[in-house]
Amino acid sequence: MSRRECAWLTAAVVGWIALNGAVLLLAPGDAPFDWPAQHDPPSGPGQVIAAQATLVELVLLAAIAYALTRGRPAPMIAERAPTLPTARRETGLVLAYGVLAQLGGLLIGRVLGWHPIGFHLAGTLVGATDPVGPAEALGWATYNVVVYALLPLLWFRRRYSAHQMCLRSADRRRDAILILAVLVLESLAQWVVLGHAFAGLAPGQLAAGVPLTFLLYFAGTVLPTVIFVQSILVPRYARLTGSTTATIVLGGLTYAALHVFEGWGGFGSPREATLTILFVLLIYTLPGAFKTWLTVRTGNAWVHAWAYHAFAPHTMHDTGLIVRIFRL
Repeated sequence: MSRRECAWLTAAVVGWIALNGAVLLLAPGDAPFDWPAQHDPPSGPGQVIAAQATLVELVLLAAIAYALTRGRPAPMIAERAPTLPTARRETGLVLAYGVLAQLGGLLIGRVLGWHPIGFHLAGTLVGATDPVGPAEALGWATYNVVVYALLPLLWFRRRYSAHQMCLRSADRRRDAILILAVLVLESLAQWVVLGHAFAGLAPGQLAAGVPLTFLLYFAGTVLPTVIFVQSILVPRYARLTGSTTATIVLGGLTYAALHVFEGWGGFGSPREATLTILFVLLIYTLPGAFKTWLTVRTGNAWVHAWAYHAFAPHTMHDTGLIVRIFRL
C-alpha cells in the first residue's frame, strides 16, 4: 500500500473513531428522534453498536467482492474523468448544485406541507409519526429523479460517453455474478433484521406494494445515487485524489451528506442539529462507501444499484410503508 493510501486509511479510521465517540458523548441515552418503526428508541450506544455490526457485514461483503473481481483488469476510473483543472471545476459545481438541490427539497417540502425532500422518503427504514400521503411520496420520487438524475445526466452525457460515466459494463457476466452474490447475502442479512416488515401483509398487498415500492425508490433514491454520486462524482474523486481509499471515503461522505434532511432529523436546537448530522454520518457513510467500492472495483455504477440498494433493503423493508401510504 502506498504512503498516500496509508494516510487516507489512517484518516478514515481516526475519523470513524471520532464520529462514534462524538455520538456516545452527545447521546449517552435516548436521542431526540422519532423512529416509531424501531423496537427501541434511538440512542447513541444503540446506533454505535449497529454501526459496528454494519461495518463487519460490509467488510465481509467487500472481501467477497474483491475475491470475485480479483482476476479482472482494473477499470482505472480516474482515467475516465477529465483533466485535473476540469475535474476540479466540475466537482465543485456538482457539489454546489447538490447543496442547492438539498435546500430546494427542504423549501419545497415545507411550502407544500410535507417533510423535507431528502434522499429517503419520510418513514423509510425508521417509520414516521407524521403521516405521509400519496402526493408526498410521488412528489418526493419525482423531485429526486429529475433533480439528481435526469438533469445531471442530460448535462454530462452531452460531454462524456457512457463508458466515461461508468454507465456501461465492461464484463456483464462477471458483473451479474457479483450482483447475485452480494444481493443474496445482503438479502439474507436484511431478512434477519428487517424481515418482520413483510409480516402481516396480505398476498394482494404484496402483489401491488412490491412493484410500487421498487419503482418509487428506484426513482427517488437509487437512480439519483447511480447518476449523481457514482457516475459523476466518483470518477472525479479518483482523478483529484489519485487514491482508491480517498475515493471510497469521499463517496461514502457524499452519500451520507445527501441524507442530511431525513424526515426524522431535527434542527430546532444546536444539540439536535449536531446529533442529526452525526447520526446521518454514522448510518449512511458506510453503505455509501461500500456502494463506491463496488463502482471502483467494476467500473460500473449500476452494480451497487442491483446488488445493494434497489431490492435490499428498500423493497424488502419499505413495502409496508408504501402499502400504508397508498392504502393498498
